[in-house]
This record gives sequence, structure tokens and C-alpha cells, in this order.
Amino acid sequence: MKKPKKIKIAISGGDINGIGLEVALKTFSDNRIMDTCVPIVYSSAKAATYYKKKLKMNDLHFNFIDSAEQAKSRKINLLNVTDEEVRVTLGESTKEAGKLSFLSLEKATSDLASNAVDVLVTAPINKDNIQSEQFQFNGHTEYLANYANEDNPIMIMVYDNLRVGIVTGHIALKDVASSLTVEGIVKKLEMFNKSLQQDFGIRKPRFAVLGLNPHNGDNGLMGSEEKDIIEPAINKANESEILTFGPYPADGFFGSDLWKKFDGVLAMYHDQGLAPFKALSFDQGVNFTAGIPVVRTSPDHGTAYSIAGKGLANPGSFRNAVYLAIDTYHKRQEFKEMSSNPLQQQRRNKKD
Repeated sequence: MKKPKKIKIAISGGDINGIGLEVALKTFSDNRIMDTCVPIVYSSAKAATYYKKKLKMNDLHFNFIDSAEQAKSRKINLLNVTDEEVRVTLGESTKEAGKLSFLSLEKATSDLASNAVDVLVTAPINKDNIQSEQFQFNGHTEYLANYANEDNPIMIMVYDNLRVGIVTGHIALKDVASSLTVEGIVKKLEMFNKSLQQDFGIRKPRFAVLGLNPHNGDNGLMGSEEKDIIEPAINKANESEILTFGPYPADGFFGSDLWKKFDGVLAMYHDQGLAPFKALSFDQGVNFTAGIPVVRTSPDHGTAYSIAGKGLANPGSFRNAVYLAIDTYHKRQEFKEMSSNPLQQQRRNKKD
């Protein structure tokens, strides 16, 4: 039996003053993960060496490389993205760290676009200090979508069978209601549906859609977005044979375990989806970007400056991001093969 391909993973190092390099090194210090992938960390060689010493990971050895093609199996490959002197200032936001965050992301993304690597896992950035003439985005999702010339990606938070998609993403709360449209919600559901089919192997996903206002607006008493926008969007999605239900009042949806009846949950705005998701995922959740042609995952936490360099960072979310990137890559390959082979598709339909 042919062994699965070892996936070449690009890891952008994120903010060197946060916990990104720490969780990456902790993840790849476990040799078992090397059975499935070849990791390449894009960062500062000096910063990575600093963290290795700081965390007393004396048994950890880097393979320093100049290009992704030089990466070796069963090694932590370190691709240095700058020859400038780098200063790690634990727990602080600095312009230097922001500049390095961008250089790391830029090089990793470039290698992903040229097929030098297979997937991308992004360590946390500081969305403020990374801003520059080259990076004027609200986060990784928007940057990668722009790079891929895709104008409407969807952020999906993943933890086991819980998958939460967001309609409006990284925008101010005051702008959420005015940003909602029937077409926009349907577009997100279409991308969500496609992603669950090609990236997660779910042939006919079932979706729950959350309302925007408390109690779904109480028949217009506290807002009419449910009747004017969300319900028509649900109806339109169902007309396109996307199994969509709701809208459900957001306050009790997750607490009642109703989410377990669905393959995906679509929230209207960032915190509506991410607050309950993170409460349920216990530092194990993953941020997955759908609606772009490449595979990108990320841990669901931020830079965590308060614990940087103290050895306290939990690598669970980052580790799961690596495994999800690998699984998604294989799922997409299977989906492509099945889509191009009508006999396989017919067999699957009969099985379902």
C-alpha cells in the first residue's frame, strides 16, 4: 500500500514577542508529528534559537535552510527571513516584531503560491504592529484573500465536529447590521457548503444560521434583520439545495447543545461565533480559511503577550492547526479525484 505523501508545511512565525514560536517548537519537538509532515518555520534564526534556549529545549535541533527545496524530512527546518539583527522583547508590541511578522508571512505565502510548500499554518500576529504600506489588512484572512484575488473568504472555526463560520468577520460591531445582505449571507453559505464537502468530506452538510438580535428581534421589537435579511437568505440557500435551518436565537443555541445536530453553524458577527466556540474548545480550536484556493489554518488564540517566554503556552491549538492542514490537503486531493471520476462519485452516492 502506497504511503501518504508527507505534507510540506510552511509555518509563518508570527510575532516573535508572543507565543507563536513557543507553540511551534513545542509541537514539532514531538517526533510523532514528523511521520506526516515536513515543517518549515519562516522566521528569524536568532529568535528561534533564543526561544530554544529560553525554553531549555536542548534536545531540539534546527536544520537551517535558504529555500523550501532544501527542507529535510524529520527535521525542524528553519528558513531565516532576515539577516538584520533581531531583538526579542518578551510580551511587548514593537515595530521590529511587526516587520518580521510580515516578512515571515510574505515569504511563506510566496512559497505556497509557487507550490514550493503544500499548506500554510500561521502563528499569531499583532494586527496593529504589522500594519505598513505592504500590509493594510485586518488580519491573515483578508491578506490571503487579497493575495489570491478572492473578495469574499469565510473564516471557519473548527473543533472536532463543531464548525462555526462568520458572515462579517473582522469589522467593528457598529458596522455589522449595515453590512448584512441577503446575497452576502447566501454567498457565505455557498462557500461554507463547498468547504465542508471538499475539505471535510461531508457530502450533504446541514447548516444552522444564527439571528442577529436578541431573541431573533422578537417580531421586530428589537430589530428586523431576521425577517428582512436572514430568513430570505435561508430560503434562498435552500432553493439552491443547501440544507439550511434557522434563524436560531444565539443566546441559547450553544448552551442547549443544539449545535450538535448540524455540520456547520453560521454566525452573523465575530464574537457571536467565537465567544461560545472558544468556551467549548478549551485551547484546542483551529481557525480555518475557506473561500481561497490554498489550505491555511491557524491556532484560535492571539499573541498572548502576558505568558510569552514563560513556558506556559499550550500548544494544543497550534498542533491541531497542523493536523487539520494535513487532513484538509488530503481531503481536497480525494475530492478532486472523485470529482474527475464519475464511477467513484456514483459509488459514493449509493453508499450515502
